[in-house]
Amino acid sequence: MKKYSKNLQFTVYIEQDEDSVFIGSIPALSGCHAQGDTQEEMLKNLSEVIKLCLRNDDTEEIKKHRFVGIQNLEFSHA
Repeated sequence: MKKYSKNLQFTVYIEQDEDSVFIGSIPALSGCHAQGDTQEEMLKNLSEVIKLCLRNDDTEEIKKHRFVGIQNLEFSHA
């Protein structure tokens, strides 16, 4: 397992589905998703998933990702 010498900070995208389940994902880590009945439970589960994702991801690739912001886009669909 790779060791990281400093704390890493990730942007987490949080959604809530039709059943009120919270779903979190980290775009900087491929396949890093978790869910929970509360945001706190989801974040706890996501922390466990991060450990697994970091086993396979390269630190240099992680550092290339930088959160820029969120933009709403209005789209007319006929």
